[in-house]
Amino acid sequence: MVAELSKLRDQIDDVDRQMVELLAQRLALVEQVGVVKSQHGLPIYAPDREAAMLASRREEAERKGVPADLIEDVLRRTMRESYSSENDSGFKCLNPELRPIVIVGGNGQLGKLFNRLLTLSGYQVKVLGSQDWDRADEILHDAGMVIVSVPIHLTESVIAKLGNLPEDCLLADLTSVKSGPLQAMLEVHKGPVVGLHPMFGPDIPSLAKQVIVYCDGRNPESYQWLLEQFQIWGATLNRISAIEHDQGMTLIQALRHFTSFVYGVHLAEEDPKLEQLMSLSSPIYRLELAMVGRLFAQDAQLYGDIIMSAPQNIAMIKRFHQRFGEAIEMLDAQDKEAFKQAFGQVSGWFGDYAEHFLAESQGLLRQANDSTHRKA
Repeated sequence: MVAELSKLRDQIDDVDRQMVELLAQRLALVEQVGVVKSQHGLPIYAPDREAAMLASRREEAERKGVPADLIEDVLRRTMRESYSSENDSGFKCLNPELRPIVIVGGNGQLGKLFNRLLTLSGYQVKVLGSQDWDRADEILHDAGMVIVSVPIHLTESVIAKLGNLPEDCLLADLTSVKSGPLQAMLEVHKGPVVGLHPMFGPDIPSLAKQVIVYCDGRNPESYQWLLEQFQIWGATLNRISAIEHDQGMTLIQALRHFTSFVYGVHLAEEDPKLEQLMSLSSPIYRLELAMVGRLFAQDAQLYGDIIMSAPQNIAMIKRFHQRFGEAIEMLDAQDKEAFKQAFGQVSGWFGDYAEHFLAESQGLLRQANDSTHRKA
């Protein structure tokens, strides 16, 4: 039995080595694709091409008796690496005549990410850091674009210092709050203005499938090239008004981060054995625990700024607190009928999205389970 098992394992190892060789060949081809895309200004992410390729490979897998979901999982992971590899080829520069781009706060993580992408696209990039304000006039005098990438609580005060920009200079910010910074930019600068919110962190390997929200400010024709440059990087654009953006972020960011913060505080106060919690966890709870823990591995100032950035955030959190209290009253009364009625109302609000999210989360949970290492 041992000899037979050893022989089969050797054969599996041989197949695995062939898979590694094939993946190496695929990545080499991707590098060539990246060069062609860079030369012709094509986006690194082509959703139609990706969807057609996945559908074709799923059909081929089913014909050979291979689970279609398996080949899709393998290909999606491979494509994620491919998008990152394509970055190394650089990107076509859509505005080669642009004067230098200055990133205010360019020594921060997000500023460094945009510095790298802009440099890969052939633009000249300068950084105006917190220690450089005595040379600000020198750094900014010939700027073709200025990007403000500083902490939320500093954004408007920093924008107020940018009153002497060239008239045709494009002024933009990367803040997760839009109404205040956008209005501040419009007041301090008479040229083109756009508000930007990258919906991702600075640790991403590629902008493929990432979202950049933009809020029109002034002279939109002057920054269409920039929006198109984002698309070449692989990003998806979402145009929205500053007011609507901030209303959405109240739920997407402020309330979500606050509930994670409170849950983390609660865990720390209850002080359970974290290793024991993890050993008992199903994939979904482990994933939830990971998302809470992720918050506390990052900058407290950033998340405090996001949560406390607007009165509407506090008002929303208070309404959530009120509904939480109403739900507790339901539990105290052991009112299962009221629970089921509320459950049904929420299910109806989600509609078809409920089944969609169920299927989507199952895929995420499979991935979370795959990455789990249990001690023997």
